[in-house]
Amino acid sequence: MTLDHPLAIGAVLGLLLGLGLVLLILDNPWTRRRDLAARIDPYLRRGTARSSLLAPGAPTTGAASVLRVLAGPLADRAIGLLERLTGNAAQLERRLRLAGRRGSVEGFRVEQVVWGIGGGVIGLVLALAAVTMRGASPVLGLALIVLGVVGGVVARDYLLSSAISRRGARMAREFPTVADLLALAVAAGEGPVAAMERVARTSRGALPAEFAATVAEIRAGATVSQALIGLGDRTPLDALGRFGEGVAVAIERGTPLADVLRAQAQDAREASKRDLMEIAGRREIAMMIPVVFFILPLVIVFAVFPGIAVLDISL
Repeated sequence: MTLDHPLAIGAVLGLLLGLGLVLLILDNPWTRRRDLAARIDPYLRRGTARSSLLAPGAPTTGAASVLRVLAGPLADRAIGLLERLTGNAAQLERRLRLAGRRGSVEGFRVEQVVWGIGGGVIGLVLALAAVTMRGASPVLGLALIVLGVVGGVVARDYLLSSAISRRGARMAREFPTVADLLALAVAAGEGPVAAMERVARTSRGALPAEFAATVAEIRAGATVSQALIGLGDRTPLDALGRFGEGVAVAIERGTPLADVLRAQAQDAREASKRDLMEIAGRREIAMMIPVVFFILPLVIVFAVFPGIAVLDISL
């Protein structure tokens, strides 16, 4: 069945009619859900009316106004669906900080839109191939396009989550060594800010870069305690958050900072050992799959086959 087939044309027209009816039902003033501002707006005291010539912003044309009214609710619903899939603006901003990205939420949303368009293009190509070459239903082609768009958006969000996980694992590997370097620098007589600056200057990696950002915040006017707590908020490593709080408390109360840093480094090494044991336990279970399904059947075959051959010869 091709695209010029009467059944395909009827299916497309019926789909467009159904989509139009759904939009009319959902977006008419009687069924549209009103927010709190719209409910209390008629009861507020109005100020004096102003001329439209004095209103801020450039006046919009009739076509632009109509397009905004028609596409505005649909765009709001699309943004709401995108936030339900990938989190709201506050959650996304925190995830961007955890991933080490300096961009804004709007920039990431633009990237998601671009990925969604790319997925939609791939879905469109697959849909055209399925409809024209295989004679599939146009509804299946539309489903492929929608799945391509959603898949592109979700894939970009998955890459962000993967970046957060990789950055957390990299910081977990760097944290014991960096804590030891800080302890040595403090024991040698340097202050906490100078020690962090030395580590950031002489080391390379994700964690020294965060210490450099922490030193920059302190130089900009933030207190050491606030900068260390902010260090824990910007990183996906929980141990680093406890490290920042412990060092901040030690500075406020006058506790020997070198001992605190050594204890933090020892705790980080113990945590890394526990993580390695957990990873080894999971890998041990995964290694049972090739042993049970591939190696063990071959061992049984090699053990039983000579006996079967001897029985065949004797018979």
